[in-house]
Amino acid sequence: MLLLLQIQNHVTCNGALYNRPFSESFEETPMLVAVLTYMGYGILTLFGYLRDFLREWKIEKCHVAQEREEQRDFVPLYQDFENFYTRNLYMRIRDSWNRPICSVPGAKMDLVERVSHDYNWTFEYTGKVIKDVINMGSYNYLGFAENMGYCADAAADVTMKYGIGVSSTRQEMGNLDKHEELEMLVAKFLGVEASMVFGMGFATNSMNIPALTGKGCLILSDELNHASLVLGARLSGSTIRVFKHNNMQSLEKLLRDAIVHGQPRTHRPWKKILIVVEGIYSMEGSVVRLPEVIALKKKYKAYLYLDEAHSIGALGPRGRGVLDYFGLDPEDVDVLMGTFTKSFGAAGGYIGGKKELIDYLRAQSHSAVYATSMSSPVAEQIITSMKCIMGEDGTTIGRERIQQLAENTTYFRRRLREMGFIIYGNNDSPVVPVMLYMPAKIGAFGREMLKRNIGVVVVGFPATPIIESRARFCVSAAHTKEMLDVFSRHIPERQCFTK
Repeated sequence: MLLLLQIQNHVTCNGALYNRPFSESFEETPMLVAVLTYMGYGILTLFGYLRDFLREWKIEKCHVAQEREEQRDFVPLYQDFENFYTRNLYMRIRDSWNRPICSVPGAKMDLVERVSHDYNWTFEYTGKVIKDVINMGSYNYLGFAENMGYCADAAADVTMKYGIGVSSTRQEMGNLDKHEELEMLVAKFLGVEASMVFGMGFATNSMNIPALTGKGCLILSDELNHASLVLGARLSGSTIRVFKHNNMQSLEKLLRDAIVHGQPRTHRPWKKILIVVEGIYSMEGSVVRLPEVIALKKKYKAYLYLDEAHSIGALGPRGRGVLDYFGLDPEDVDVLMGTFTKSFGAAGGYIGGKKELIDYLRAQSHSAVYATSMSSPVAEQIITSMKCIMGEDGTTIGRERIQQLAENTTYFRRRLREMGFIIYGNNDSPVVPVMLYMPAKIGAFGREMLKRNIGVVVVGFPATPIIESRARFCVSAAHTKEMLDVFSRHIPERQCFTK
């Protein structure tokens, strides 16, 4: 079916701030598709209430956790709609998630086969392994998630010397020379004065934002920011205001109002205004309009917190993230945050910036004071992969992988457009969302792809708006053109919406 679609092209509004073309496209959900999607959810909801009626009268067995009979008058432990959604909608397509992997999550992977005889309430393992599934779901952007080669060998050697666990915090007996080496290398890589590393990427955001802002401070957050940023903002006790995704007019209005009106009731000036954005937004595939954000930050004397979890290593001619992509000065960003879980094939996160900032966080961050420090083989994996990207290993492997990722991204996005699929995001983003819309297509698409030995991530409500379910593909430098061509040949076109 050919659908007439209205396309929203987000092009540069202020060309003077950009040194390269910048455009993103998001196609509005077609009216017919939106109506059919709402009807699909309506039908599922009606059948859900029917099944709940049958469960209430013991006609159908209820597998979900319930309140005990003697606690019926208590405040419920479970939110009613969330529980309803889980047992009647999510369970129908639960087999599309949490599939066990029994190999390295590289360009190809092996999956443990499982089956369900009770509509996904429980799973049984068959003992078989699905071999050589093309991995289009892992954040392995530069292909460093591997079990052989320079990085893997170095991590194995460090494991034999240091062991696996550290069993202490950085402030006590868990500060290794590898941590010191890594932090100096990260600071050099980012082009900042100092950096600090943490053992968990999620906690890097959720535990450090509360150390930076508090009561009397204002956080301006993009509406599509990651859950770790949202949690950190809430834990800080700061006032939070949300601006429309990548919309500079919305951000400037909030900044102007904050300066003019100050704090509620007292109208005192805010102690601190912190703008929080991401480099690449992992559900939309969009890239932050960083030159404009920096211009607004300078104009209104605010602070800027940039989360480069998905963009570090994956963007820029040197793989140094969205700052490198736009050719901007790292000093224009007050707090540079990123993770090692994606482009570096490891775990943990970092914060970089002025030495005063890092010294403050060493003393005040809960993640630094109370969390067990990073495992030594993980630190070595990051060190070796980062040196490879920087070319300090004496080879051109890092530069070649950055270039290969860019070529694969351009090729994959072009092939999908040629096939007529509706895709979101920036042309240079390795995160490629393909729109599915209808709830029935979420599970069907994931299952059909697995039949063709292709592993993908499908996403629906509440992770996305209810009418914008999608499949999210992550392109890797480890993918060959043949793999991407195999994918485009076998993609089940009837399961997606085409123009």
